[in-house]
Amino acid sequence: MTPLRSALWLPLFDELCDPAAVARLAAEAEGIGWHGVFVWDHLRWRAPVRQVADPWITLAAIATATERLRFGPMVTALARRRPTKVARETATLDRLSGGRLTLGVGLGSDRFAGELSATGEELDDRRRGRMLDESLEILTAAWSGRPVHHHGSHYTVDDVTFLPRPVQRPGVPVWAAGLPGNVRPLRRAARHDGFVPVNLEHPDQLADIVTTLTGLRGSRTTPYDIAVPLPPGSDPAPYAEAGATWWLAEFEPETVSVDQVRGVLRDGPVAFDNERIR
Repeated sequence: MTPLRSALWLPLFDELCDPAAVARLAAEAEGIGWHGVFVWDHLRWRAPVRQVADPWITLAAIATATERLRFGPMVTALARRRPTKVARETATLDRLSGGRLTLGVGLGSDRFAGELSATGEELDDRRRGRMLDESLEILTAAWSGRPVHHHGSHYTVDDVTFLPRPVQRPGVPVWAAGLPGNVRPLRRAARHDGFVPVNLEHPDQLADIVTTLTGLRGSRTTPYDIAVPLPPGSDPAPYAEAGATWWLAEFEPETVSVDQVRGVLRDGPVAFDNERIR
């Protein structure tokens, strides 16, 4: 069994709105042995948060400050981004990092900060889901390096070739997020490279998710990841036993600070021997 990997999952708010500071934290985490640093993707957040950084600029800073860490947005609400722009951004970031980018995607939500309604974005979940799936079709085609011919309900790409390609082949790994018990995100995730369960409450839920994903993926044998967010100090072992491959150390968005993140990263990543997580 593959040992559980550990990553920091950082809201880019207030003290963490400085990309240089986040890049320094990522470099320190890499030196200690953490396997990844992932960042939230938001335009704003509810009070008392006032300052918010752009995730893509911050990810570029992380890419240049590190050599081994896997990194990426976790997750980006792809329906509010132009897929052709994301195709360029992801390929460039993957090349900048030597092939270390993971793209986390999801529907997004208006519930916490009203950022969709405040900026005129689509509010209907089902419609955003269709936009997300169509965007992923475009990204998959773009990463192939062949001309993209896409005429869908929401987007048009008429004979555009996206070169250079990402370093990773066939493309950047995609992890899809979703709520436990919702089958549509699981179907989406099964078509790609990983799943991030949101608001997971118990390892038994994860075991059921893994069983469903295994059935949906059928005979495919390509690597697949399950990334579980848990607060620092939690015991990830039961989730590893249920099928998690990543632990994302999560932080409260309203109170996260540089010192708090540094304290967690200096505690080091979780370490299991293979017997413990079998």
